Amino acid sequence: MSEPSSIGARAVPPVALTVAGSDSGGGAGIQADLKTFHAFGVYGTSAITAVTAQDTLGVKAIHPVPAELVAAQIIAVANDLRPAACKTGMLAGASIINAVSAALRETGVSPIVVDPVVAAASGDPLLEDEAVATLREELLPLARLITPNLGEAEILTGRPVRTEGEMRTAAEALVGLGGAAVLVKGGHLEGDEVVDVFFDGERWREWRSPRLPTRGSHGTGCTLSAAVTAGLAMGHPLGESVDRGIRFTRQAIRDGLDLGSGSGPLSHWVDIGSLR
Repeated sequence: MSEPSSIGARAVPPVALTVAGSDSGGGAGIQADLKTFHAFGVYGTSAITAVTAQDTLGVKAIHPVPAELVAAQIIAVANDLRPAACKTGMLAGASIINAVSAALRETGVSPIVVDPVVAAASGDPLLEDEAVATLREELLPLARLITPNLGEAEILTGRPVRTEGEMRTAAEALVGLGGAAVLVKGGHLEGDEVVDVFFDGERWREWRSPRLPTRGSHGTGCTLSAAVTAGLAMGHPLGESVDRGIRFTRQAIRDGLDLGSGSGPLSHWVDIGSLR
């Protein structure tokens, strides 16, 4: 693992890039990603794909950013600040997915964590139906890790994903699409236990934990994928980055903030030292 360089007495942190939408409520999207990067001591950069009007109750409006401007943001950051890792979140449509994929190929930014955001937890659609094929064909092959929840895994594989066995089947199918590894998130499984299933084409791993009684869950997927990205930017192996990301997110849910009238945001004030 490489140590951060320094200028004088000030350490230069690793850089991570998030390519995602803006959440005006601050609980998910770019805002959650940057908070998570900061918590890990990683310098966060961003390429905004869409501006949303949303709060804890749901998404009120979405305005995609022109695809060429999204690509320009990625190229500008990559050419100057050189991210050590990147994550993608909400991409809004096929043209943006194509532009993001092309820009990431051109700049060679890696490793890439793809959070295949299709809909918000409230059920509001965040990705056009016709863009799913583009996501599969253009972006997933670039990923080091794909982090779908059950609904996203269903859409990407075209088959039901509602049990642990179906999560494993979906993970195998998604690895076959070109992703080097998959973390199928089981937060929407029925029951009192949350199960997350990881598969990298050779090894399986599961995380099991009691379901937390909290309404502070807005931004869970964004936070988890950003935490994994931060770990990769710091030079940690993928398995360790996933493990720390899951533990960070669980703590952030446990400490969720009592804000708003709907699904409240996570707390990103997590003591990273406690995750070691």
